[in-house]
This record gives sequence, C-alpha cells and structure tokens, in this order.
Amino acid sequence: MAASDTLTIFYQTYPEAQVLPPQMHTRGLIFAIAAAPEIPMPETWMPWLVSAGSPSQTLTDEQVDNLAHHLMLGLRDTLQQMNDNRAALPAPAKWSEKPEERQPLQQWLQGLLTGHQQLETIWQQAWAKAQASPDKDGGLLNEAPEKRLSRCLKLFTTLANPEAATKGLEAAQAARLKQNLPQLAGQLPAILQDYIKLAGELAPFLPQQFENFQQTPDDAS
Repeated sequence: MAASDTLTIFYQTYPEAQVLPPQMHTRGLIFAIAAAPEIPMPETWMPWLVSAGSPSQTLTDEQVDNLAHHLMLGLRDTLQQMNDNRAALPAPAKWSEKPEERQPLQQWLQGLLTGHQQLETIWQQAWAKAQASPDKDGGLLNEAPEKRLSRCLKLFTTLANPEAATKGLEAAQAARLKQNLPQLAGQLPAILQDYIKLAGELAPFLPQQFENFQQTPDDAS
C-alpha cells in the first residue's frame, strides 16, 4: 500500500490522528526523515509530529501504539518509494496560481522543512565526517554539499510560503519572483531527487542506527 493510502486511511479512520498536524504536513515531515543521511529512532522523531499537532488530547496506550504503527508504515512506504525512484511528491501536492489549491503542496513542504530543521545536526555530522574522509566522498567534492543543500532548501522555502519569499524584495524583484513561481515549481521534482541523492551520498559516513533497529534476530544472524 502506498504511503498516501496508509496515512489517508489512518487520518480518516482513527480519532488519534487529531494529535498530528494536517496530513500533508505529516507526509512532508516523514519524507524528510526518510531522506535524511541517518534516520533517527522512532522515539526521536514521532514526538516532532505530535508536538506540531494538538497535544492537549489524551490518548490511551492502545491509541499510542496504533499511532506509532501507522507512522512507521508511512515511513516504511516512503522509504520503499524512494528505493523505487517513484515521484516524491504526493498526488495532491501540486502547484497552482490559486493559494487555496496549492495549500497541500505548501503544507507538505512546510512539513519537509520542519523535519529538516530537526535533522540539521545529522546533516552537519555527515558533512564533517565526509570532509574527514575525502577518499570515501563518493563524488561529493564535485560540488560542496552545503551548496547543493542550500539550493534545495531555498526552493523548498520559496514554494512553501511564496508570500513570505517576496517580502523585503523591491517591487520589480517581487514581481519577477511571482512570475517565475510556476517554473520554480516545475523544478521541484528534480530538486527533491537531488536532496535524496545528496543524503544517500552522505549516509555511508554515519552509523545508521535505524537500520540496526529494523533488523530482526534472523536478519542479524
């Protein structure tokens, strides 16, 4: 089942979904986790989603387990989607000139940016280790990781909140940026793939605790 189906069913079926942010924000944050150079443990990243939702609601132990189960399914399916080189963006996340119609895309990107901010230390650790082992850089030195990542984040930030991106610009610059937004949105799939690729190039420098967590005793033997 696709990640979108898993999370859509969860949001439509279970009241515990109310402690989470909007579905597209959740998917974007899970994407950031799946794409990170090292995936943090579930007990690290799941609270990021709950704190962004409505934490005032009290859940039973059974509801907490069900919530964690479905978030893990979402992560698993997102990882599989990346492995299959399928489109990173969920179907509803499309650019539109109408603000209300591009809200799913903006929510997804806001979730991605929230997740990336939480994972900033992991990215920085990977850069530092890559710089310390240039013989194992996997081609990273062809272009500085910071430059590639900055290009990705700049586009994500612009499309996540175009109104904020134009603030502080001169009128002509703001008009030019607004005119170019559809073209920038068209670059998003390729930039997302570069974001995933960069994380993959940095991943060998980190211990991958989540992969060890996923192993069963049979896998480890």
